[in-house]
Amino acid sequence: MIQNKRGISQAFSPARTEDILRRATPFDVFDMSQVLVRSISDLCGADHGGDKEAIARWSANKTPGGLRDQMTVEGSEFWILIRAGQTAAVGALSDLDPAGGTGRITLNYVDPGFRGTGASTAMLAGLEERLRALGANDGVLTSTATARAFYDRRGWQPAGPARRGRWILGYPMRKSLH
Repeated sequence: MIQNKRGISQAFSPARTEDILRRATPFDVFDMSQVLVRSISDLCGADHGGDKEAIARWSANKTPGGLRDQMTVEGSEFWILIRAGQTAAVGALSDLDPAGGTGRITLNYVDPGFRGTGASTAMLAGLEERLRALGANDGVLTSTATARAFYDRRGWQPAGPARRGRWILGYPMRKSLH
């Protein structure tokens, strides 16, 4: 971990000097909720097909209260990328298994207004660096259909057949962090 010039802990030095990648706090849950719900609604059409009920189910635990509760789970870390004074991306980690040498990326969502600007790539790089710092040799995640090509381009490999998750079909992926 390093400190930026404002004294905020960062997982890595972001590609853009104006980016701030930091651990999220309970004060961030409102902005995080908005980013997650907008990203799911506006960017994940390949997964939910515009089905309002599917979007509602997927977003149900993305409320400020739901996020606050998730942040209290031992072993979970929530991160935000701030760009131009706005929350541009939200990420999370969990399931660190030092004995097995793995850690899980559970969230990596970009606000639609920042799609294509490198915000999600910066978040992913920070999450991978944090997993390495925590002793993980391999990262695991379950991708959406929307994000599979994104992860493929960044060195993530399929790690089993697609499986039905709580709301959508998920694609297990793995990456060596060495």
